[in-house]
Amino acid sequence: MRCPFCGAGDTRVIDSRLANEGASIRRRRECVSCSERFTTFETAELVFPHIIKHDGTREPFNEDKMRRGMLRALEKRPVDIDVIESAVDRIKHRLHVSGEREIKSRELGEWVMTELRELDEIAYVRFASVYRRFEDVNAFREEIERLQSDATPEAHKRQLSLLETCSDKRGDRGKAGDKSKDS
Repeated sequence: MRCPFCGAGDTRVIDSRLANEGASIRRRRECVSCSERFTTFETAELVFPHIIKHDGTREPFNEDKMRRGMLRALEKRPVDIDVIESAVDRIKHRLHVSGEREIKSRELGEWVMTELRELDEIAYVRFASVYRRFEDVNAFREEIERLQSDATPEAHKRQLSLLETCSDKRGDRGKAGDKSKDS
């Protein structure tokens, strides 16, 4: 590896460690010519499949575009960024293990909706409304009803209730059970 300080091509590795939960290797290097030290990171370069859009055009998978769509759906929702990044990583892993060179955008969108459904019901409905192009209020209602009927008891415990969220916005906060008044 070329030295970033003097440009010499001869450097030696002083120390190597796993980084990013084993996804990369951190190497501490020293230049043989100028004795300056620097750090490099080594990661596997994995090729993602191309995405086949609805109109038949193909484009490379764009992780940032997918993440932006998920973050837009999760905007102002109480979901930790680390949990979101884990969901992004699961989708990327799924793309890799599919072994496909191309994948339909519809399938990728369904994977995103599956992850969002586990993270936050409101974000799921937001994303689904754009992705599935809801035309009217009835489309929202049908999706919410499907969401409620398909959810497991464990999923309900992990989520903020759609109805509680609506009543919170009407100003029903601070009623019975609010512990902040007791302190």
